Amino acid sequence: MKTDQSKYSDSPRRQINITTELPHQTEYTLALNGEYSHVAFDEVRAPLNKGQWISKIFKFENSIPLDVEIGTGNGTHFAHYAQKNPHRALVGLELKYKPLIQTIRRALNALCKNAAVARFHAFNIDELFSEGEIDNVFIHFPDPWTSPKKPKNRVVCKSNLEVLHRLQKPGAIIEFKTDSLEYFLWAMDEIRESSYKILFETQDLHNSPIKAENFETAFEKIFLREGIKINFVRLQKTV
Repeated sequence: MKTDQSKYSDSPRRQINITTELPHQTEYTLALNGEYSHVAFDEVRAPLNKGQWISKIFKFENSIPLDVEIGTGNGTHFAHYAQKNPHRALVGLELKYKPLIQTIRRALNALCKNAAVARFHAFNIDELFSEGEIDNVFIHFPDPWTSPKKPKNRVVCKSNLEVLHRLQKPGAIIEFKTDSLEYFLWAMDEIRESSYKILFETQDLHNSPIKAENFETAFEKIFLREGIKINFVRLQKTV
């Protein structure tokens, strides 16, 4: 994986372990480069698809939208979205091996032919996609980094928004959900300094006008049972 500085961001490259160099392989690391290798890519193989996801991986004859989910968790939203939108391609990013394999397995079990995953750090996303290659981006319940307080590790930040803005097509959206009000308020300050237009914002998604269109993720169901309000914002790249 590249270690040079991004030409778009002041954030340093995030280093992660190379899967094939791990001293102890698990069923999930083996599945990543074995059973699911045609639609699941490790940190070395994934960047080879840059600029070619639609033609090389999904093999669609005509150009279709390419959406990205950053942090798929166990893949409930990922599989739902891919199944509901067969004429859009979806690439999921996840660092943990078990959720990564669970994610692509869910999509394949749902007979989705428009889904792929990559073990890759969101801060290095410009190594995976070319400018203007991606459409909508979903960021659901990322680590809020509230304890210890390390805002520099929060994925929704001004520097990452600058990168995503370059990678997205005009009219594309970003959806961000979090249970952490602290993170949400901090992120909204970052968002207001970005080039994105805020289409909708709420600190209580499940008592908002868009509740009916929302898909509840596995984490979301847990938070709701605990009485925790969900914060949500939808952004759009207008130019």
